[in-house]
Amino acid sequence: MVLKLRSQMPELDGATSWFNGELKKEDLVGDKPTLIHFWSISCGLCKEAMPNVNEFRDQYKDQLNVVAVHMPRSEKDLDLDEIKKVADEHEITQPIFVDSDHKLTDAFENEYVPAYYVFDAEGQLRHFQAGGGGMKMLTKRVNRVLGIKE
Repeated sequence: MVLKLRSQMPELDGATSWFNGELKKEDLVGDKPTLIHFWSISCGLCKEAMPNVNEFRDQYKDQLNVVAVHMPRSEKDLDLDEIKKVADEHEITQPIFVDSDHKLTDAFENEYVPAYYVFDAEGQLRHFQAGGGGMKMLTKRVNRVLGIKE
């Protein structure tokens, strides 16, 4: 069970750590749409998808908020130095919510990495997808939320 479409964005509470700056829900909603993506250092698909996410982040930098959520899948995933190292290697410059206690993961009812949540400027969920592929679909959905005609 994941967040239903049109659900409000959960509060960004419960981070065990933040990298690249810290955000609250108020910083995101009312401004512009937001992409929140869940990833994990032990997830190969996440690493493969990261260049696409980064390209996305850079292409839409003035129109879209992008937040990464690190969702640990094992004890090994709790090592902050390792998370930072992998984030640097994969050029994750957007804010990273480190969710070692699964507080945000539970708020999103998320079970997947990678997983992508697209919220409109009012903070309503407009699109969810999980898994490695499907960047075209994600692009389409983000463009729709941004009001960009294809």
